[in-house]
Amino acid sequence: MDRPETEPVPTPAPEAPVGAPPFGVPPEQPVPVEALAVDGTPDPKRRRQGLEWIVLVVASLAVALVVRAFLIQAFYIPSESMLPTLHKDDRVLVNKLSYRLHDVHRGDVIVFEAPAGASTSEVKDLIKRVVGLPGETIEGRGGEIYIDGKPLNEPYLPNEVRSREFPAEKVPPHRLWVLGDNRQDSKDSTFFKSIDENTIVGRAFVRIWPLGALGLL
Repeated sequence: MDRPETEPVPTPAPEAPVGAPPFGVPPEQPVPVEALAVDGTPDPKRRRQGLEWIVLVVASLAVALVVRAFLIQAFYIPSESMLPTLHKDDRVLVNKLSYRLHDVHRGDVIVFEAPAGASTSEVKDLIKRVVGLPGETIEGRGGEIYIDGKPLNEPYLPNEVRSREFPAEKVPPHRLWVLGDNRQDSKDSTFFKSIDENTIVGRAFVRIWPLGALGLL
């Protein structure tokens, strides 16, 4: 007696985890827990961090502008008038606060507003060395500088440097006599006479470029 064939009992498909997407539908990209608050809105902590970065950048720019305006500014050397101390295209830092704290000293290298007739569309400021101070009588004679009739010792110049000849002249109050270290090739007080102390931008105190010549002035 033939036995009736029994139909196979279908194996039930495994149940999908609760909350899983239907078969064939790619799951949604998970959202980082830290990016959302409990209710799904943007995390206040992340928003606060973003605001802090914005404030930091703005504050940094403000500090840089204040430093440039009142404390320190970089300048480049546009000519060879300060050879051999400074070369064309060197970069120096200028301390704008120096002369609010002390008087100008002889031998200081200063940046000042170019006098009338000495400025160009590209060059608004000049850099020279202070040689004559207010009230002194300065003279260029025999390749040397004389202050009140006495030869001036200038250790910052090579021995072979010879200054231009110019007649004795008394430096007026609140004015300075400035010369380039390249005495024979510098448009300085031998051309435009003494400069007003109020036109000083600041004292050049360090060369920062080129890196191989980094050093104090």
